[in-house]
Amino acid sequence: MKTELIFKYFTTLSNEQKEQFYKLESLYHDWNQKINVVSRKDIDELYLRHVLHSLGIAKIQIFNEGAEVLDVGTGGGFPGIPLAILFPNVKFTLVDAIGKKIKVVDEVVEGLQLENVKTYHSRVEDIPGQFDFIVSRAVAAMPTFVHWTKGKIKKDSAHQRKNGILYLKGGDLDEELKDYSTIQVFELNEYFEEDFFETKKVVYLPQKFKG
Repeated sequence: MKTELIFKYFTTLSNEQKEQFYKLESLYHDWNQKINVVSRKDIDELYLRHVLHSLGIAKIQIFNEGAEVLDVGTGGGFPGIPLAILFPNVKFTLVDAIGKKIKVVDEVVEGLQLENVKTYHSRVEDIPGQFDFIVSRAVAAMPTFVHWTKGKIKKDSAHQRKNGILYLKGGDLDEELKDYSTIQVFELNEYFEEDFFETKKVVYLPQKFKG
């Protein structure tokens, strides 16, 4: 069973969470035939390439109850939807500028009966409010992403780790990240044994403040 891949690494899931992870496959298969948000190749490896990859963020950061997390450029709902299943007491806001992608996200959220997810068909600059953490999957180079999300991170941290960006990236990032002295890079192959994660990383950039 494909969901065993998730249960192998996340061993304290409730029955409701397990059921929600089970449902992801049929929901995405159905919607992907109508609106293509996941590549044909990837839909067959949904749990590896999308769900478990998204949950890599949870190996780096456990979100406290009541935390607010913004998923920028969520596409078909990654990493936001898997994280929202894993952290039912955390508020997730998923934003994408492409309307058909948000339509799929809305349908998946409804199908799973996730009550901790809000969605916006919008540019991130136009989203109201501030957040503890911003998450994303490689929608832009880090300098561009930092520019897009400026002013969206709360100043006061409620977690041991400072508020900031948690970004799923792959490959050689030395050039892209060279200007960020406070950045931390976590190798996902230290947490997941599958070959897919060999070059996959979570990049953490703490919020910087002038003062």
